[in-house]
Amino acid sequence: MEYTQVEKKTHKKTSKLKLVKRALFIFLGAVLVSIGLEIFLVPNNIIDGGIVGVSIILSHLTSVKLGVFLFVLNLPFLFIGYKQIGKTFALSTLFGIAVMSIGTSFLHPVPELTEDPLLAAVFGGIILGIGVGMVIRYGGSLDGTEIVAIVFNKRIPLSVGETVMFFNIFILGSAGFVFGWERAMYSLIAYYIAFKMIDVTIQGLDESRAVWIISEMHREIGDILLARLGRGVTYLNGEGAYTGDRKQVIFCVITRLEEAKLKSIIEDIDPGAFLAVGAINNVRGGNFKKKNIH
Repeated sequence: MEYTQVEKKTHKKTSKLKLVKRALFIFLGAVLVSIGLEIFLVPNNIIDGGIVGVSIILSHLTSVKLGVFLFVLNLPFLFIGYKQIGKTFALSTLFGIAVMSIGTSFLHPVPELTEDPLLAAVFGGIILGIGVGMVIRYGGSLDGTEIVAIVFNKRIPLSVGETVMFFNIFILGSAGFVFGWERAMYSLIAYYIAFKMIDVTIQGLDESRAVWIISEMHREIGDILLARLGRGVTYLNGEGAYTGDRKQVIFCVITRLEEAKLKSIIEDIDPGAFLAVGAINNVRGGNFKKKNIH
């Protein structure tokens, strides 16, 4: 497809604006997570799940700043994310984790707003969940356990959600031995509230997404999805009920961490394409597993 100079400049400008928007919201999301942790949860010995929870426990036991553990422990998972999901996701995640780590370090001297553990769990969970949801919605992640769960999903008979839940039950249970069982129960409250707020923020937390795309450029889109996401696609024959026109419908299933990248791909190839994304609870059988692209 040939582009004029004006079209190229417009496309370049649009891409830059998208990049700035993505970076801004990931930044804001990571800052909110820092506030939720250092102003509410950590001072009251309440933890979250995943690498964040492990970092809080290690920081408490060693007196090393929380931000150090948040950054160092997530680094290995960035490499996995780069290999499994892509460069854009890895860079977005690295940026978000860096902001979160620096943010917790800056906020560490700030006194907590409440010493009531229930208020801390509720408001900390709300702020944390909104922040994490914003980062996920714009193509990043702040916790390596989800990436590990996606990799393990290929080798064990558990869904990504079930694997993440298993990790978090173990981590939140460990808080009972470190901070006491009462604080562990408050941690469960904070975790549940954060989970629900993530759900609200990104409008659906299910790990898998069913995608339907209708476009005149279905072949180009299908080839790009296979090449850049490693996802198999199915072409379905459709017919417009009103016009009677024959349509080619692309169907594929992706993980929620790939949703932002898929939307970006569709926008670049055919901005006028019809796109429908639906949350699905479970995926079994077929050819859903990610293909290795060389």
